[in-house]
Amino acid sequence: MAPSCGLIIASSGEPVPLKGISVDVQVKGFVADVSATLKYKNLEENAVEAVFVFPMDDDSAVYSFEATVEGKKIVAEIQEKEQAHKTYDEAVSQGQQAFLLEEDESSGDIFSCSVGNLLPGQEAEVTLCFVRELPVEADGAVRFVLPAVLNPRYTPEDHEMNVTAKRPYVPVDQIQYTLSLDASFQSPHGISRIESNCDITPVQYTDNGKTRAEVSLTEGHKFDRDVELLAYYTEANKPSVTVEAGLVNAEAGSLLADPVVMLNFYPNLPVIEGPSNCGEFIFLVDRSGSMTEKMNSNPNAPQRIQSAKETLILLLKSLPLGCYFNIFGFGSHFESFFPESVEYTQQSMDAALQKVSEIDSDFGGTEILQPLTKIYKSAGIAGHPRQLFVFTDGEVGNTTQVISEVRRNSKHHRCFTFGIGEGASTALIKGMALAGNGTCKLITGRDRMQPMVLQSLKHSLQPTVKDVVLKWTLPAGLEASLLSRPPTAIYQGQRCIIYAHLKGQMGKESEGDVCLEYKYNDDVFQNILRFSCRSADAERPTVHRLAAKALISELENGTDSDSEEAKKRILETSVQSGVISSLTAYVAVNKDTKKPVEGPPMRRDIPAPRPRNKRIIKMASFKESPEELFELCCDSTHVTFIPESAACDALEPTALLRLISLQNADGSWNPTSELLTALGISTDFQETLPDPVMDVAVWATVLAVIRLHASHSPDRAEWELLEGKALAWIRPRAGTSLTDLITAGNELLKSSVDPKVFGL
Repeated sequence: MAPSCGLIIASSGEPVPLKGISVDVQVKGFVADVSATLKYKNLEENAVEAVFVFPMDDDSAVYSFEATVEGKKIVAEIQEKEQAHKTYDEAVSQGQQAFLLEEDESSGDIFSCSVGNLLPGQEAEVTLCFVRELPVEADGAVRFVLPAVLNPRYTPEDHEMNVTAKRPYVPVDQIQYTLSLDASFQSPHGISRIESNCDITPVQYTDNGKTRAEVSLTEGHKFDRDVELLAYYTEANKPSVTVEAGLVNAEAGSLLADPVVMLNFYPNLPVIEGPSNCGEFIFLVDRSGSMTEKMNSNPNAPQRIQSAKETLILLLKSLPLGCYFNIFGFGSHFESFFPESVEYTQQSMDAALQKVSEIDSDFGGTEILQPLTKIYKSAGIAGHPRQLFVFTDGEVGNTTQVISEVRRNSKHHRCFTFGIGEGASTALIKGMALAGNGTCKLITGRDRMQPMVLQSLKHSLQPTVKDVVLKWTLPAGLEASLLSRPPTAIYQGQRCIIYAHLKGQMGKESEGDVCLEYKYNDDVFQNILRFSCRSADAERPTVHRLAAKALISELENGTDSDSEEAKKRILETSVQSGVISSLTAYVAVNKDTKKPVEGPPMRRDIPAPRPRNKRIIKMASFKESPEELFELCCDSTHVTFIPESAACDALEPTALLRLISLQNADGSWNPTSELLTALGISTDFQETLPDPVMDVAVWATVLAVIRLHASHSPDRAEWELLEGKALAWIRPRAGTSLTDLITAGNELLKSSVDPKVFGL
């Protein structure tokens, strides 16, 4: 069986040349500077070529690559990619030792490191360095993730086989290399705590003001999952300006020679009163076989498809009356709940909920382009802006084509994306959201999908921000040239990062300001940042590298990315800054190889960890040919086949989901026995009704809202929108009796919910 089918070096008894990975992370504010060293040793009798394919966040700017062999350091040179391959191949064919680092052709979040002609018994280290911006989570945590999981990307028939399909995979307990990681954090406003999804050492503060802190992974960590570090700063969401001086030795006129500005805006949008009843909401849900995997490594974690189904229930309950909606499922083929989007009513919601209960991860591969094309070809609904929500574990092999399709239709919709589980493609998830003027969420580890998705639904209900412009007031002699475009979409609580190149000579005056101006709900808003244009020399040109990455990404994702002018500028920026691009690669040759290798080296692909959980496949659901079934088996290290009748039941719904599932489309609850059970009371609604002339459905709905606050307050983000519908339904019907209903409801449910939550 070929390696592309999942058989691996370890299973055939061949030693794995990668022995360990050590990572040093330096976080300053909201930027991480990372140095990762891969340690190799050839235990075989012949020379080998070791190839390690690994994931990296799409936003990362790789700026350095070097190798150390027998005490000698070999610094790599960044070259045009075709030339770098030629340099590497010629060196290896001549028996010299060579090293190559490149971004994969198919996706910007996949990298490969090749070590050619590693001699028998020889040790070598390769070190790559990168910087990246860090996101701020809803709870204020600054989040750093070192990705480990790179799931095989599904490749459609008419596309070249993706590199991940050729990468060997093993169960996590067979991974033969370990990871050591040391991380330091700095924040001028103080660091309250640091958390991780992995075992870490206690936090060590290195100054009295708790502005510097260090942690490490515990010894012997197997690199079997994404490593997540969450740093909680005293002040996280604060606008800022960073000016970084140019490098003294940089080529005159280049990006590195002049100062670069990094702007961090946090626009504060006013709350629009009253729910919106317009919009066409289309939910595109991954139903491929990989959605059977669990959300995380916890044995009790739900399957990805099960979490997606629960999320769809919450979304359907939270939509406003009068809007339109549809749900698509996709895999090797796709289907929709309705031939076209339908108006959101009690009848259409009930029909959709029934269909949600029946969906499963039984659609084969992951082909998202076809349903996207179908959605975009369908006519929109006048007065109802289209909002597209995409749920996928991101295992696709045609990322560039998918993003391009979203970008071509960006004027007619907003796209909100959700990467489910470890290994989701950051290039796909972030690229689609950026191209579609929406937001993205990567849901891994202990994250729950539901609150993240409901937050995005709130964003989609927000009016579109228009006419975004950036206005500069700079000292005489200075001008700013944008390296990344101003945001085309602004959402409450979302950070906006913009880079600019400062050109010219500054006189005595050094103060300047920049204004982010935009129109929201027909009102004009301005966010102004004042700053000094002077800056001390930086130890590392971190902001310059991030700015170069932003410019390269802007050019690579632009509408004219295939033009010669765009390619020339990408290549020029990449070579000048040292930041790798789709058109460049790092290459190094050890010209002091003592004894040239005779003949081609043996190729050794470094195996990657497979997820911990088994893939459970229902026999009755198979429609694949024997060849396709064979490929599916090869794609899973652990596959268990069970008959349809023995399939696992859906997870028991939570108390919150049971309560929510009973709500009507208009926000009310019917006074049923099922609701009595969900509320935990045994007395009939009619018997406890404090006002005999009051509609008993109003009483039932008041009790349901009280129960939400009394028992499910920590999960408020998941039910806030549907509560809004309930309150809008209650107030005109309860009238002056609402206070008495709340008092009686608190007494019945033994709670003390404040009447203010009902608007009193």
